[in-house]
Amino acid sequence: MPTVVPAHSAVPLRGTQSFVHTLSTCWNHASYTALEVLWRWAVGIPTLAAIYRWIVPAIVSAHVDWAALRNMTILDPVASAATLGTALSVILPPVLEVARWLAPALLILWILISSIGRTVVLRHADPTLHRRPATLIVLQTIRLAALLASFFLWFRILETAAAATITNPIAANQEPNLVGYCAAAIVTTLVLFVLWAVLTYTLSVAPLLAMLRNLGPLESLRAAFRLGPLKSKLVEINLVMGIVKIALIVLAMVFSACPLPFEAVATPQFLTLWCTGVTVVYLIASDFFHVARLVAYLQLWRAYESKP
Repeated sequence: MPTVVPAHSAVPLRGTQSFVHTLSTCWNHASYTALEVLWRWAVGIPTLAAIYRWIVPAIVSAHVDWAALRNMTILDPVASAATLGTALSVILPPVLEVARWLAPALLILWILISSIGRTVVLRHADPTLHRRPATLIVLQTIRLAALLASFFLWFRILETAAAATITNPIAANQEPNLVGYCAAAIVTTLVLFVLWAVLTYTLSVAPLLAMLRNLGPLESLRAAFRLGPLKSKLVEINLVMGIVKIALIVLAMVFSACPLPFEAVATPQFLTLWCTGVTVVYLIASDFFHVARLVAYLQLWRAYESKP
């Protein structure tokens, strides 16, 4: 049975305090997460099938030196990087040939299903919200374009750092600065991650405002930039979500590595099933926190509306 999300009291709360309450609410209403998982896998399963149907054969047909890849070692990172570069130079051309038409199709599928799925999840949390699927499609397109632009910027910065610390020194017969490159990669990733959390809360809250106020795409974006006292709380929740995402990734890596001490007795099938199970749990946990963020936005807005 759909449940209207309750508003908080008039007592001022920090964004993280209300978020803790929201986590409890979402935990008690597992249907929120179930719907989120359902629509995401409605995209994920066709995507995996398409990759298996077109991308995997393109990789298999490439003449890759698989023995060299298996013999790579972290004790010789420069040689391993050269091996990877050689393999990618063989794999990328046939893969990019397929990706030219497959990637746009999958992006369109994501935009359409995510807009419908987001509408279903939010209306399940609060049935009084308006249905604005066309508006959500436009907003999802804008958000996806911003995300792709951030990945492009991240890649170009890492490419510049690699040229300054590795490629140019090797060309000059000097020792590459691997520590400098790793430091640049870590700092760049963290800085862009924090900037995304701080600056893109408007793209996350705009679909909710469209459904709350029955607005179009431009009106929703304008309203997202005029949130008054709610702005700091939404930024705070976005930063917490960023920390949670990092923590989930670290936990997934730790649990994936748990069977490695028993590799001598563990079968490859068991290791495959274990890693698959860890991946599924990670995805469900990630979906749970995505839903919690949306419900937190909704609760904060209802609390803001209830104030005199």
